[in-house]
Amino acid sequence: MRSVIWQSVKQLTSNTTASRLMSQSTSIPRKQVRVRDHAYDDYMEIQKKVRKVLKFQDLILSQPNAIISVSRLDSISRRIGFKQFESGRFVLKFPHVFEVFEHPVQRILYCRLTRRAAAQIELEKQLSAARYRMLKCLPDAITRIRKLLMLSNTGRVRLEHIRIARREFGLPDDFESSVILNHPQFFRLFDADETRNKYIELVERDCTLTVCEIERVREREYREKGEDAEEIRFSFLVNFPPGFKIGKYYKIAMWKWQRLPYWSPYEDVSGYDLRSLEAQRRMEKRAVAMIHELLALTVEKKMTLERIAHFRMTMDLPKKLKEFVLQQQGIFYLSTRGNHGKLHTVFLKEAYRKGELVEPNELYLTRRKLAELVLVSPRKARMQPELASYWRDGVDNHMWDVGRDLDDVVDASYSDEDESCSGSDIDESC
Repeated sequence: MRSVIWQSVKQLTSNTTASRLMSQSTSIPRKQVRVRDHAYDDYMEIQKKVRKVLKFQDLILSQPNAIISVSRLDSISRRIGFKQFESGRFVLKFPHVFEVFEHPVQRILYCRLTRRAAAQIELEKQLSAARYRMLKCLPDAITRIRKLLMLSNTGRVRLEHIRIARREFGLPDDFESSVILNHPQFFRLFDADETRNKYIELVERDCTLTVCEIERVREREYREKGEDAEEIRFSFLVNFPPGFKIGKYYKIAMWKWQRLPYWSPYEDVSGYDLRSLEAQRRMEKRAVAMIHELLALTVEKKMTLERIAHFRMTMDLPKKLKEFVLQQQGIFYLSTRGNHGKLHTVFLKEAYRKGELVEPNELYLTRRKLAELVLVSPRKARMQPELASYWRDGVDNHMWDVGRDLDDVVDASYSDEDESCSGSDIDESC
């Protein structure tokens, strides 16, 4: 008798726990186990090296004539997380990006960018500049910012949040003056009295820009595959990672979720009553469409979860973003590779195939060429015999100590403010 009672209690407890793990709106399990996709993780491992190379490039380009002594480079690089003498070994790993040479008079080792690396940086700057200097059509940079502001529930976004993600959106470094201030017919820049932060506000909404990327995808699927327009009216392209287990009830839940109507990310929902269960279902799916559109506006169709969290309040995104993104592993992929698990990069899966963009753009191809220079083996580069032996054997303290006392002490700090975010904006487990 006790065993029967215990089994009934155990079954009741398991059913209660299972109901808690299921979303009340879609019946899709909220807490999903993240299934790895090696194509995206390998991509992020390459980007890890590229990010470090870009940091060293910024340090070198900030110096007069874009040349810096190795001892001074070692002193500055320690401020961005590198250990003593580690910067010398790092630059020698990428001889196709950095060139280490000995000064003919001072007999001191110096470092500069190679011609190919400098050409790639200059080409990316020219492409970014050309995007907003075109006169024949609406500049791409202006369009991206306008659509970004239209995604906001108030029509305004903090300038600092866009500045942090300017490289993802393909904006030039001086976009505040070249794009915002030079086009007062589209944008208005002002200081908020309550927070003392600068905000960008949209002057007027344009109905021609309210077409989401997912709507274009649905139209393409309808024309190419001839699917029923009513069946794919509110659906998303779903491609689960290899090894993702899909049960019968999960398939039923996804079938219902794909046909669930929702409001467009560009639609104003302030006039709707959002207290009903139906409204909560639509708002959940609208948040998926919001992240989808935000990633579609980026150059490489990806963005870190920490930077997406900057737009959480203005775009009505859920508080626990990590848990929410993992709930839609068929639409997004969340990678923790590339920075020792400190960053979470969200990919738009439909935009990638075998780790590459399906529709590459000029900026993406330019950045990819820089990644190719990083991946070239250092054994294929021509190096001086002394530097080659240094790269093989390890750090020669005497070599790097020469001329150290001739350099001035550098007080400027170099911090990675791009990855800053408040803990309330993302899931605490991040």
